Amino acid sequence: MPGHSYETGRLNLPFVGIATFGKAPYVQDWDAIDADVAILGAPFDSGCQYRPGARFGPRAVREASTLFSFGHAGAYDHEDNATYLGENVRIADLGDADIIHTKTEESHASIEYGVTKILEAGALPVVIGGDHSVNIPCINAFAQDCARNGPLHVVQIDAHLDFVDTRKGVTIGHGNPMRRAIEKDYVCGMTQLGIRNVSSTAREGYEDARARGSDILSVRQVRKLGADAVLERIPEGARYYVTIDIDAFCPSIAPGTGTPSHGGFLYYDVLELLQGLSKRGDVAGIDLVEVAPAYDPTESTQILAAQLLLNFIGFIFHNRR
Repeated sequence: MPGHSYETGRLNLPFVGIATFGKAPYVQDWDAIDADVAILGAPFDSGCQYRPGARFGPRAVREASTLFSFGHAGAYDHEDNATYLGENVRIADLGDADIIHTKTEESHASIEYGVTKILEAGALPVVIGGDHSVNIPCINAFAQDCARNGPLHVVQIDAHLDFVDTRKGVTIGHGNPMRRAIEKDYVCGMTQLGIRNVSSTAREGYEDARARGSDILSVRQVRKLGADAVLERIPEGARYYVTIDIDAFCPSIAPGTGTPSHGGFLYYDVLELLQGLSKRGDVAGIDLVEVAPAYDPTESTQILAAQLLLNFIGFIFHNRR
């Protein structure tokens, strides 16, 4: 069994040290990535249509992740009788993609470059946004990877469909990413979970999404079906790209976001879906977006985001091995 870090002389409490994600090593040289998982911040929020602030999401989620990352030899889950995130899962934090204010294309290109370097290194990319437009360069980065390894099925967990084609000439804002994704010849399908209430997409958007192969379920529909039945609707044995908008959760537990929508998921609603997905196929990439910490003085939103990502990464590598 791996040892505890405090047995070597350090307690390493959450408020001590540099706040990398999970207190993982910081890798500045993107040509020297040697890890199973690579964390990339994408602090871009110029694609949002309402409240800004998600540019501070990566920093806040990293700091929140230190709560779960001191001393312990992995994370033992008594319900699963399994230890997750042991020493056999190597996580590296690459810092942030460079963002150029007012320059969407250039900022997106920087994010795409970072994800491309992660994929070239054979690591799992985990991108922390930023607004949901950062998903666009993340998916773009998979072109060569999919040519080698096969297509992606995109699983979106979100309050909003994000399937707008163009609005007043805007095609790469945070309302467009799922439409941009489904246009890729290496995206073979899409499951959109949590979509609800007064939405950002008109009826035609829903019809277009379904016509292009998307399966759309609201929070109430997911709960009525149950996690197992929802997972059965997702192609088994596929390669999944999972994109999580924090506004998929009810703002009663995640108020720190730019476009909150009541009636959202609670923690275990999503955790059970992610754990099941990690058993059903291969998770090839992850992004978590729209954490805007200024709107949540309790810091619960970023803690939720960090806890969800750490658990999901743990599930993925436990089930791979």
